[in-house]
Amino acid sequence: MSKLFSEENKAAFTGPLNVNNPVAVQVLGICSALAVTSQLKPAIVMGLSVTVITAFSNVIISLLRKTIPNRIRIIVQLVVVAALVTIVSQLLKAYVYDVSVQLSVYVGLIITNCILMGRLEAFAMQNSPWPSFLDGIGNGLGYAAILVVVGFVRELFGFGTLFGFNVIPQFMYDAGYMNNGMMVMPAMSLIIVGCVIWAHRAYNKEEK
Repeated sequence: MSKLFSEENKAAFTGPLNVNNPVAVQVLGICSALAVTSQLKPAIVMGLSVTVITAFSNVIISLLRKTIPNRIRIIVQLVVVAALVTIVSQLLKAYVYDVSVQLSVYVGLIITNCILMGRLEAFAMQNSPWPSFLDGIGNGLGYAAILVVVGFVRELFGFGTLFGFNVIPQFMYDAGYMNNGMMVMPAMSLIIVGCVIWAHRAYNKEEK
């Protein structure tokens, strides 16, 4: 049990949640972070989808790492990720069809997500399955956290809702409050991600 939760394994899981966050520190996965965060629900679903795919693709590649010829390793990685993405896409269509429609082609584009390919190449190919699983979960949740923050801000101030439910009281609209239409534009998501990155780095600089 102590080996399962050794300091190295804890670091593999907790590092991407903060000090080595794939979006805030490594600036990876920005495209989908900008595209699917106009509302909170699709942002959460996208984050969880990437987490599941990253975790299980890491495990599979880790199990196969000693049998994969070096010259075709990228092809094998893509095949594994594509298979998992197809499974997740079908599950989304079966159980949360409205969200799958909102996510559109971006679920399929998880196949080329640089976070996934980076973790497979940099971690899963050199480590055993359990640390690789923790690394995948950590990076997926670190990515999802940024999406949730951006989706929360954009939906709240852009639509006045959260999960589709009105949260801004009617009396504020009667008093002259208006939803900020800029929040639903892709450019605004880039600004919010930039603010999150700035806040994250400023906080961690003070911690250090």
